[in-house]
Order: sequence, then structure tokens, then C-alpha cells
Amino acid sequence: MLDEILEFNKQFVANKGYEKYITNKYPDKKIAILSCMDTRLTELLPAALGIKNGDVKMIKNAGGVISHPFGSVIRSLMVAIYELGVKEVMVIAHSDCGACHMKARGIKQETIDMIHYCGVDFASWLDGFEDTEKSVRGTVHAIVNHPLIPSDIKVYGFIIDSVTGKLTKVNVE
Repeated sequence: MLDEILEFNKQFVANKGYEKYITNKYPDKKIAILSCMDTRLTELLPAALGIKNGDVKMIKNAGGVISHPFGSVIRSLMVAIYELGVKEVMVIAHSDCGACHMKARGIKQETIDMIHYCGVDFASWLDGFEDTEKSVRGTVHAIVNHPLIPSDIKVYGFIIDSVTGKLTKVNVE
């Protein structure tokens, strides 16, 4: 697969396929979107929201959650806000999240117990995958209440249907 990707890239550059994507680093819509890395959302999410290259800052990880208050998601949001002019944040989880199935795919209870023994609360670390609305509310609250995120930043929570693209607002109050 890597050889195919590299060959495609070579042709893409040679044919100047990049020209229609040229933009600057500043998001035109002044929005950052935190969403899941699910492959179903790669094209569906931008299409369902009517966004194109250069419109928003997109931050993706498993579940679209903040797993550490000073981890890469908050760091990315801070850069987007302080350096790139973002004024609003959309937290967008999705239906049928694959992260819900990790234990069913073979993570053994003994492994979870060992991780817990080493000081990591595995259930807390994976919190939110069993209840999408709870996950969105928790992530929104983590951003809104973070000491390094300015209080004038608007933060919203949504769930997108991973088939139809329908966006449903989550009550985060």
C-alpha cells in the first residue's frame, strides 16, 4: 500500500493537483473542530458542514475527546486560538464509534488489571466511549473550564450521524 500511495503522490505533485488546495494557515471561518479520527468522517464531516480546505482547523483523535488536560488536544486548541484567530470550537462526536469495541476485539482483562496496577485508571482513560452525549458534554466542559482557554471562546457540542451526516446539538448545560 505504501508504494501505491507514494506513486500517487508523485503523480499528484507532477500534475499540480495541489493547486486547488492552496490556502494559508489562518482558518477563514475562525472555527476549530475537534472530532473523531473515524474514516467515515474524513469526507462526510466537511461535506455535511459545507466546509472546504482552509475554512477550519480540524483536530482529530480517537473519540474526539480530551484525555489529558494538558495534552495534545488542548495544545492544538491553544495554537488555533492564540496564534490562528479561532473564536469558536465545535466538539463533534459520532454515532457508532468504533472505540466502543476495543475490549471486544481482544484487550484482555489481565492487561487492563496490569495497567491499573501501574497507576492508570483504564476505565477513566477510555471514559466517554460508552455514552456519546456524556463524552461530548465532558469534552465541552473541559474546554470551557480550562485555565488556558480564554473565556470568550464559544464552545458547542454535537453528534454527527456517521451514515447520513445529520448533526444533532448536544445540550451541554
